[in-house]
Amino acid sequence: MTASRIATLIEDAARAAPDRRAIITGQVTLTYSALHDRVLRCVGLLRHLGVRPDARIGYLGLNSIDFVILMQAAQRVGAVLVAINWRLAPPEIAYILKDSGIDLLISENARLEAVRTARGAVAISKVILTDAPFEGCAAFLDEVLAQQPDAELADIKSDMAALQLYTSGTTGNPKGALLTHGNLAASLAQCDKIQEDWARWDETDIALVAMPQFHIGGVAWTLQALKGKASMALLSTPDIDAIIDSLSNHGITKMFAVPAVLNMLLSHPKAADTTFPSMRELLYGASPISLPVLKRSMEKFPNAQFVQLYGATETCGTVVYLPPEDHAIQGTPRMAGCGKPYPDVALKITDSSGMELPPGAVGEVRLKSPLVMLGYHNLPQATEQALVDDWYRTGDAGYVDADGYLYLLDRVKDMIVSGAENIYPAEVENALAAHPAIADCGVIGVPDEKWGEAVKAIVVLKPGQSATPEEIIAFVRQRIAGYKAPKSVDFVDALPRNPSGKILKRELRRKWWPADGRAIN
Repeated sequence: MTASRIATLIEDAARAAPDRRAIITGQVTLTYSALHDRVLRCVGLLRHLGVRPDARIGYLGLNSIDFVILMQAAQRVGAVLVAINWRLAPPEIAYILKDSGIDLLISENARLEAVRTARGAVAISKVILTDAPFEGCAAFLDEVLAQQPDAELADIKSDMAALQLYTSGTTGNPKGALLTHGNLAASLAQCDKIQEDWARWDETDIALVAMPQFHIGGVAWTLQALKGKASMALLSTPDIDAIIDSLSNHGITKMFAVPAVLNMLLSHPKAADTTFPSMRELLYGASPISLPVLKRSMEKFPNAQFVQLYGATETCGTVVYLPPEDHAIQGTPRMAGCGKPYPDVALKITDSSGMELPPGAVGEVRLKSPLVMLGYHNLPQATEQALVDDWYRTGDAGYVDADGYLYLLDRVKDMIVSGAENIYPAEVENALAAHPAIADCGVIGVPDEKWGEAVKAIVVLKPGQSATPEEIIAFVRQRIAGYKAPKSVDFVDALPRNPSGKILKRELRRKWWPADGRAIN
């Protein structure tokens, strides 16, 4: 797939199947022909506003048709779309607007107060609202429909940035990962190269797009559906009620979700007495799926193939996958890991000096691939640290087995050192997750006079279930070495997570570590 084809995904679908439903959202349904017309009119709007190649266009809002239109129009003119997490506070939004150099911002009315605050710190020449006009701002759709279609395609090069997505910012300020047309084209080509049944798309596919489009999981899934010329049931947020309604009403055949969303879906009363036989491929990521959730999911989606995905914003999303044959209700050894690399992905495990380690040895996961980002926007030092000799340093600690399957133990920086022993929280969390009373858990290191650091488990119990710290610790000690087991257990109602479903360990640690930010002993 050539880089220029990223900018013409909707055009290609409109030529092949003009009357096929492209997007279904709320009461609105657009065919690929109608969607393509709006994209070309949006191109006309962007050029009318003076948008040039490499210019930054911001989008601040929920998942929407507007986002899809703006993304493809920006790609056609060679501009860079900066998708902003709408959950951020105004100072965080202001930082991204300033860092990215956004001149044109498309925002929802609901975010206007945050935009006002941010504009006090950043000069933005134009704001267009996605909803009805307000305070002199035009409505995005009105502005688009007022333009004549502009079919001219910019001279797209593979190294031109297409998306600028900001990392979650769990430490310090977020970094804008630059994903090029070439990166995205290589990413979308992997399903074709895999040539496995689960990776195929056809005209009967209906994809559920519910994960946030400001995150790589949501935007990559959107692009994959467009490339597959599939219909998309587009949800503004991953609301469980809305997901269940879409599954029931639209005959969804493909879905991507994090295990936490699947777990909530399975526990929802609306899903109690129904199954979803239309589902053919159920893809999940951000964390492994527990056996109880897998078992219940297989019963709820009886015809679905389950595939685990591993990747990062910096790698255009998925680079490693665990195929359906490695999933089983009774569990398989490989389900403890992430899977095997995509065809165009090289993977190695290294020590701190960058030397490659043999199978079974734990070290940092590094990747080399055309899917890996160009770098971080305006951060040459951070780019040099992340990309060493063209290998991307993931910051994840893990190992590969003799068959090349990847197993993660934790983030390199999230390691606990207790009594000179290295303990990886993910291993403890996996043991905790098997407890029948535990719904969710996170493991951190806390200061300890004797050992330097001690393992603490933060646990969410299932409704109606009970367990004591002593019972949980004894349960874990039956599954992993005693020194790895929690020394203490705290109970909470919910764990803090970012939009991709990852636990915010920094938030968990805050209660126990000094205010100066030091989080190791």
